[in-house]
Amino acid sequence: MTAARGDEPDIIANARLTGSERTDPFADEPVDVHLADGVVVDIAPAGALPHRGLVVDAEGGRVIPGLWDHHVHVVQWALSAQRTPLGEAASAAQAAAVMAGAPVLADGRRIGSGFRDAFWADAPDLAVLDAATGEVPTYLINADVHSVWLNSAALRREGFEPDGSGLLREEPAFEISRRLNAVDATVSDPLVARMAQDAAARGVTGLVDFDMAWNDEAWRRRLAAGFDALRVSYGIYPEFLERAISEGLQTGDALHGADGAASDLVRVGALKVITDGSLGTRTAACSHHYPGDAHNHGMLTVDLATLVELMTRATGAGIASAIHAIGDVANSHALEAFAATGAWGTIEHAQLVAHADIPRFGRLGVGASVQPEHALDDRDLTDTVWGEQTAQPYPLRTLADTGANLLFGSDAPVAPLDPWAAMASAVFRTRDGREPWQPQQRVDAATALAASTRGGSAVAARVQPGDVADLTVCEHDPLAADESTLRGMRVSATLVAGRLTHVA
Repeated sequence: MTAARGDEPDIIANARLTGSERTDPFADEPVDVHLADGVVVDIAPAGALPHRGLVVDAEGGRVIPGLWDHHVHVVQWALSAQRTPLGEAASAAQAAAVMAGAPVLADGRRIGSGFRDAFWADAPDLAVLDAATGEVPTYLINADVHSVWLNSAALRREGFEPDGSGLLREEPAFEISRRLNAVDATVSDPLVARMAQDAAARGVTGLVDFDMAWNDEAWRRRLAAGFDALRVSYGIYPEFLERAISEGLQTGDALHGADGAASDLVRVGALKVITDGSLGTRTAACSHHYPGDAHNHGMLTVDLATLVELMTRATGAGIASAIHAIGDVANSHALEAFAATGAWGTIEHAQLVAHADIPRFGRLGVGASVQPEHALDDRDLTDTVWGEQTAQPYPLRTLADTGANLLFGSDAPVAPLDPWAAMASAVFRTRDGREPWQPQQRVDAATALAASTRGGSAVAARVQPGDVADLTVCEHDPLAADESTLRGMRVSATLVAGRLTHVA
């Protein structure tokens, strides 16, 4: 019998195990992983026990714990399939020219995404964009999502007064993204389903959804429609915190479907608070000013007193905290708030951290939810824009060495949803043949693999009897793979609770 998506195999045969801190006796010998009722019930030498039921032949591939992406904007990532890519645009004029030929979507807009203006020789200019795009409302979303460039027609449509650039930053930019993402569910949900299937094909069994919306409703709807490709933990933004508390939602709670039954697939996550800007938009809150602008230290978008108040309210209601902090000042404030409130959870991004603050992650038990691909996307920008900062950029190794639990993600659509790319960037700190960037901040492959699973780097990544059968079967050993092999890792099967969500 040939296995198909949705089947529940009884055995994964002819597999090999990998991972750190292993206690099994199998070394590199082939094994059969026996499954029942969504759990690993036994691991035995290949062929030692009878093969009954449905068998998936791993053909010598490695069975590892299912992979997680700990930071995704699900709808925005899914909708990127409809949006014109701008990552190759080398100037504002080129980006405007690309958008002149972009398709007009059903709602009458042109939408592009992924531009990086920090190194453009020319600045975004409203007249240039208007000349290229005319009266069709046109939106260009920065790769970091912290700024958007709109033509005059789009500014009028959204109720903003045109200025010389058409560029909106931080909260006004987020508001534009919220509006663009608020498409009808008949459009977005099929794209989310396709996104989830693509993720499963990369070995992903779960993700953390930080869409800027009331995610409880969206995931109830998707579950009712049969969504079953991934596990999901969803974030709650400050504007929805009181609603979540009034409805009795607590971190870790399973969502209940329309029939009243709890689903183990989707759970309530953390309060998400964005406290500063970004590197690319030059708004991350930093202790030293940005080059050429003595008055620009970035911006704190939530002051410490407000952050403490929000986190205190959430903690008292049983809701964890996930605090966006990119600059060193923002990271210091976030750590202060965790210490003051007794909250638990994560700091999201932790891209520039004061040396004295790095050990505080481990001491406070605050997870470092980081995106290793960003370090390579931003390496040149970091060296230029943060060249005079005294804090440590992208301190993965130091965070791990001082006891922080690393949790890897993509921040998709900022980077593609691909845990193998994240692992490769963390382990090798390079791609495209360049010299490693800040190689002293590499982590070992075992740490990277664990950081790409549900529990993070503090939990050894291994498969053993009694574990829930969230599993990934990959072609090569991720602990021994070189950079290109890791990035191109072939996944032959992905299982959630013993059910195939992907099979090659």
